[in-house]
Amino acid sequence: MAGDQSSNQSPRFFSRKFLIPILLVFISGVLAFAGFNSILAYTNEMEFCTSCHSMKVNLEEYKETVHYKNASGVPAVCSDCHVPKAFLPKIKAKFLAYKDVLHEILGTIDTKEKYEAHRWEMASRVWAKMKATDSRECRSCHDFDNMVFSEQDRTARKKHPRAQLKGQTCIDCHKGIAHEEPDEPDEEEDTDS
Repeated sequence: MAGDQSSNQSPRFFSRKFLIPILLVFISGVLAFAGFNSILAYTNEMEFCTSCHSMKVNLEEYKETVHYKNASGVPAVCSDCHVPKAFLPKIKAKFLAYKDVLHEILGTIDTKEKYEAHRWEMASRVWAKMKATDSRECRSCHDFDNMVFSEQDRTARKKHPRAQLKGQTCIDCHKGIAHEEPDEPDEEEDTDS
């Protein structure tokens, strides 16, 4: 009868034997997430972004723009323009950033001259990404719906409403806004003719 009594009792799922491992897994998960989030935040800092020699070129150009020095005193940092805010697009951008580090290590863009030789290609990739995302990062600060066109200068007051009607995105008109816009390379002439 004693055996029957113990089999009728429901198992205690949260007995000490299960509670401690579950608690340890939970705490480990929280610490891992906090660590991962800290790494993401650190790699979004301007000091980190410009720590590679090749990014010093961009830094000097950026310091001469309204995105760095402006009346409000609020600069946009590298990640504001180049890293999405949403988690999955942010992870994708961070993963794809390996190529910048790789090319720095390989010496592809480690001097100003080499950087300039690849500038058009690099800028074109960034512009294509911005176009594909409807200038998502730009719109986190600049949105047609929040613009007061009447307070903009004459040119912007005319062009922004037209751009909105045409379905244009920020990068369609504002290439070179934070970095020098590179010259499009000359097309090589066909020498076989």
